[in-house]
Amino acid sequence: MPSDAHVKAALALIEGDESKVLGLTVGNHKNIQPGQYVPRADAQSPPELSFTGLDSSKTYLVVSLDIDAPFPSFDVLGPILHWIQPGVKVTESGTLDTTAPFVANYIGPAPPPGSSPHRYIFFLYEEPAGFDAKAHAPPNGQKLSNWNRMRYDFDAWARKVNLGSAVAFNYFNSN
Repeated sequence: MPSDAHVKAALALIEGDESKVLGLTVGNHKNIQPGQYVPRADAQSPPELSFTGLDSSKTYLVVSLDIDAPFPSFDVLGPILHWIQPGVKVTESGTLDTTAPFVANYIGPAPPPGSSPHRYIFFLYEEPAGFDAKAHAPPNGQKLSNWNRMRYDFDAWARKVNLGSAVAFNYFNSN
């Protein structure tokens, strides 16, 4: 089973400090609070992200996982990688620009029929110095296959690319 140290640290980050909650807008759902329910149909496009106090001269990286696959009580396939977006910049309006080429394209919630809601988590990190997105992405801008998303060992990848601690974090529930 993949390690979940980054997940535990990020959950603790927002439990202790509300100012570390990453701004999420998903569909018509603005300012999503940690754990808020978002219908699956409303979350099929990447969320709009925001966070105050970021250094506009730096570049950031977003990672999203489903930590409850295939069922919260039987998470043998989890976590499932839902998005790795490097090259994130702060815009003048304070939102985060996520239009750079992805490492793993965004996929929306898709729990199996009969499942209770899954937690879809979003981490914001400072992008490590010298991070080479092309070295970690499928060739020629291809989308990442589902096979490469299941049982994703995020902690191992984070060590490999030298990610620091999360700057901000948030999650929503969906089924």
